[in-house]
Amino acid sequence: MLLIHGLFGNLDNLAMLRRQLNDDFNIVSIDLPDHGKSQHSTQFSFTRYAESVTELLIELKITEVSIVGHSLGGKVAMQIALEHNDLVRSLVVLDIAPVNYEPRHENVFKSLRNVKLNQVHQRSDADSMMSEYLTEPSVKQFLLKGLYQDSVSNTWHWRFNLDLLYREYNRLSKALESAHSYIKPVLFLKGELSDYLQPEYTKQTMELFPASRVRVIRGTGHWLHAEKPKDCAKHIRTFLLN
Repeated sequence: MLLIHGLFGNLDNLAMLRRQLNDDFNIVSIDLPDHGKSQHSTQFSFTRYAESVTELLIELKITEVSIVGHSLGGKVAMQIALEHNDLVRSLVVLDIAPVNYEPRHENVFKSLRNVKLNQVHQRSDADSMMSEYLTEPSVKQFLLKGLYQDSVSNTWHWRFNLDLLYREYNRLSKALESAHSYIKPVLFLKGELSDYLQPEYTKQTMELFPASRVRVIRGTGHWLHAEKPKDCAKHIRTFLLN
């Protein structure tokens, strides 16, 4: 099983879900390009991200895999499935559809770009700078996981490629495109309180993934895998093992 995190994240974001599934699957967790400790690039495309992940799987001599992806990672997972049908045995997509989304991270980007890294002496300094545009402590805490201090220069940096993600955000929000569909099983898990999966997305989704189904995790938002990892894992386990 391959686990792929979402925007601004890293491989640790799905750690709670990974712990729930470790006994049943051999799990590989990755940092997407431009995230975590992966290399930074100069241009985004779903195809390029998908190829980067596929190259890693080939390097690891993995010839068949089930993929679980959250948000941006879910879109990348879907792109991999569309382009490499033989490689992907089955697919679980956490709270995202293969459709175009209107911009919804404006304040997040404003908060991140408001952080003057050369003025950061401790993590709380960045928190204060972000607070001008973001008030939710959980969101700030998540984003601050991407902030680190270089042990040699003592300077502060973002692990994710903020400049690229800001510049290419419209491309990250675009719908997936493919000349063919992925006909193997796909499970979409929706957070009940999230608006990322809407009924009007069904037609476009079924065109690309005709063997898909949707299950709802009650009482959760977009971060369903962190809010109710046991429930998510139960649905994933049932889907993949039955």
